[in-house]
Amino acid sequence: MRLTDQDRAKVAAAVKLAESGTSGEIVTVLARRSDDYADVALHWAVLAMLLVLALLAWQPWPIEWLHTRLIDPWAQTVPAHWYLTAALVVIALTFLLVRVALARDALRIALAPGSTKTRRVHARALALFRTAAEKRTTGSTGVLLYLSLAEHRAEIIADSAIHSKVAPEVWGAAMAALLAEVKDGRPADGMAAAVAQIGIILAPHFPRADDDVNELPDRLIEL
Repeated sequence: MRLTDQDRAKVAAAVKLAESGTSGEIVTVLARRSDDYADVALHWAVLAMLLVLALLAWQPWPIEWLHTRLIDPWAQTVPAHWYLTAALVVIALTFLLVRVALARDALRIALAPGSTKTRRVHARALALFRTAAEKRTTGSTGVLLYLSLAEHRAEIIADSAIHSKVAPEVWGAAMAALLAEVKDGRPADGMAAAVAQIGIILAPHFPRADDDVNELPDRLIEL
């Protein structure tokens, strides 16, 4: 999903409008992915290697057939070292082939367990929140809206002052508004809708003061 300048302007305008009624500061981040999942590729490659080794232990006839074809067609038995050497070559090739196949980001992410993707997205969102929003406002009223496209997951993380007054489940409306649009291929519309909901949630608890200043950027941050 590629964003246009119009999409970026839409999200920034939504942040500005939402913050016009609250002292809360909303930071929006759109990431293509939250992790490269290199370890997932490694795990699958090792698993494939072990499965091939188990298959050869169960049915060693492919190794015997190769020995007959390549080494000694008259042999009555296959030497033990041939089994070990052939198995080593086969599992090494299996490992390399799976690693090459999983060089594609989309395939690695598709094979990553859902719980792993959820943890990685949350960890990335939390790290960005601590960098971009946490305690960076006068009243500790920063909120991060984070969307990770490849994992199809989003996070809303609030600063300490907001967290003490707004229960985590209250963000459900904002998350629902976001995901409804993202599923239809409109991430900018989803983020704008979520920002509007966040503003509605914050306004009663943190009304905008006359001397309020904009402490965090309204623009959409893309990673």
